[in-house]
Amino acid sequence: MSSLALNGKTRDMSHHRHELNGASQQRVDQTFAEDVFTMRVMQQRLPKEVFRAIQRTLNHGERLDPSVADVVASSMKEWAMERGATHYTHWFQPLTGLTAEKHDAFLVPDGEGSALSEFTGSALVQGEPDASSFPSGGIRATFEARGYTAWDCTSPVFLNRNGGTVTLCIPTAFVSWTGEALDKKTPLLRSMQALSEQARRVLKIFGTDQGVTNVIATLGCEQEYFLIDRELFYKRDDLITCDRTVFGAKPPKGQQLEDHYFGSIPTRVIGFMSEVERELYRLGVPVKTRHNEVAPCQFELAPLFETANIASDHQMLVMEALKRVAPRFGLQCILHEKPFKGINGSGKHVNWSMSTNTGVNLLDPRDDTHTNMQFLVFLCAVIRAVDLHADLLRASVASAANDHRLGANEAPPAIMSIFLGDMLTDIIGQLERGGPKSTKQKGSLDLGAKTLPHLPRHTGDRNRTSPFAFTGNKFEFRAVGSSGAVAWPSTVLNTIVAESLDYISGMLEKAVGKNPDPAKLQSAVKDVLQGIVKEHKRVLFDGDGYTKEWHAEAKKRGLPNFRESVSALQQIPSKKNIAVFEKFGVLSKLELESRAHIFLEKYVKQVLIEAETAILLANTQVLPAAQRYQIELAETVASAEMAGLDAKDARAALADFAGLVSKLRKAIAVLDREAERHDDDVSAHAEHVRDKVRPAQEAVREVVDELETRVPRDLWPIPSYREMLHIK
Repeated sequence: MSSLALNGKTRDMSHHRHELNGASQQRVDQTFAEDVFTMRVMQQRLPKEVFRAIQRTLNHGERLDPSVADVVASSMKEWAMERGATHYTHWFQPLTGLTAEKHDAFLVPDGEGSALSEFTGSALVQGEPDASSFPSGGIRATFEARGYTAWDCTSPVFLNRNGGTVTLCIPTAFVSWTGEALDKKTPLLRSMQALSEQARRVLKIFGTDQGVTNVIATLGCEQEYFLIDRELFYKRDDLITCDRTVFGAKPPKGQQLEDHYFGSIPTRVIGFMSEVERELYRLGVPVKTRHNEVAPCQFELAPLFETANIASDHQMLVMEALKRVAPRFGLQCILHEKPFKGINGSGKHVNWSMSTNTGVNLLDPRDDTHTNMQFLVFLCAVIRAVDLHADLLRASVASAANDHRLGANEAPPAIMSIFLGDMLTDIIGQLERGGPKSTKQKGSLDLGAKTLPHLPRHTGDRNRTSPFAFTGNKFEFRAVGSSGAVAWPSTVLNTIVAESLDYISGMLEKAVGKNPDPAKLQSAVKDVLQGIVKEHKRVLFDGDGYTKEWHAEAKKRGLPNFRESVSALQQIPSKKNIAVFEKFGVLSKLELESRAHIFLEKYVKQVLIEAETAILLANTQVLPAAQRYQIELAETVASAEMAGLDAKDARAALADFAGLVSKLRKAIAVLDREAERHDDDVSAHAEHVRDKVRPAQEAVREVVDELETRVPRDLWPIPSYREMLHIK
């Protein structure tokens, strides 16, 4: 695991330095985190006592002493202005799913005809954006405008270079005047605290808590995306407005040949990737991997593990960098989960684990896993959490965009299940039968050629059809969509696992007392975990999640299957879910209910925007083109008949095409009518949009896509899939 995951860049990728020679080493140091106010910079610039106070907050979760804020602010301002910064902003993540910022100048008039640079501790710690103009789910009315941003000192401050300007960006939480969270960072930080507290209870029971002051949720977030030619992008109103195509006939060549995945990266794209990496390195984002993905024009970027809230902030920076850099190369980056029908969509696989501040990964099974009872406690806590709260986990990835992707051939189904692999599945089986006594050992692969090395073989395969898969020393949550913020799924994961750890700790504390002997503890652990396995093993599945047989089996097991987002989102404010969030102080009933409202409202708005875009495109571009071709067909029939030729086939073709045009007009009318309907109850409105608007829009698409295959290319008004998906 990267040291970045433990202390917010105390060391800059130090675990890779042994791989580099002296020259390369110097080059990395000059680039990585150059625009970040790192711990190293703080140590150089801050008084010792102030630096130590910051360290205690970062490494041990202690509350920051407000008295140090003025000193930190002054140092931060000087550092930023030395690098060309003229403004600062509180950078936060409102419930729009994007980031937000309001810039303030460092310079203020002194009243004597000149200006002074000013940045106080109070300006660093607290800001005041308008809280009524962001989604609040009813927490704030339009006339109730006051909201606050609060400095998250655990996430590094950074410089944003854009348009020739430099701005000091301060990661912050965002709350209402009455204290409710209006963002995605505040509940994430609360959930991390809850997870830490409950995990440390487990460590205390096992006597392994020496030196552990904090248990950290860690994330590694892969990012898939599409790149298309920018000139073609701006010829498609649907891509401009919706970030996906509402029309588009299937091209002759898509991904059938499987020749794009891990293929040679095109020259223009590798230039783009390198530029993105340079920008992200400056911001301290530890990107590691880049490659072609499965679909044409689809690619992936992946970072190293980091502390969850830093990883969440960095994930937002990754998306912004991809969007910002692409135009420099004549490209447009598309982050939508399914921009092109019929080929793979994009996900954001979230790799989640837990680590102590002393550097121990609590989900590392080690070699003799059957003897590692502490690991088995954490593993069973996750199993129990996913089974009990499958509805909440599914809802955490629900969106109108992700509905196009989940369950298709590149994404897991909507049924939440866990893949463990051969070794852990075997140990869980032993645990159910009374107690694990052996661990399947790793093997090796002899590739047959003497010039090739023997390869170490893992104890289990990988399963890309599983939404929640164990992959060595972490869980990979594969159902997260490519355009989504990772803070909310991470918040849910942290909270539900904290609840399971609380349950297990309570059972063990009751069974063994304050000073348990090893034999008594081992017996108690086996009994508790055996009960959990028997009750929650239904969520374990290592097979093919795409098959009809699995769907039938999952139903038989009683696993929920929310195939689309509306029904999933409606589960969020249930009594069970309210109780688990309130118990650990992550979200109040009001805060959780507001999120359910916001997510449903966003679903409605996104689908209606797509529907209105489809209507506009069909009426103003597709229909006129089809009518022009219909006229050409009619003129062909008339000319043939005037010449005394047999026009029977031409007349049949005209009649067939005229029927398609008529069908399109009727389909547009239905979609227009359904899109106009409104319901004041957001849940009922979402159900109407799901049940009526989306099918009506799909009906329009079917006709338009058929027309695209009939209308001559010189008359078709919008770039085709064939043009967009094969530009290098």
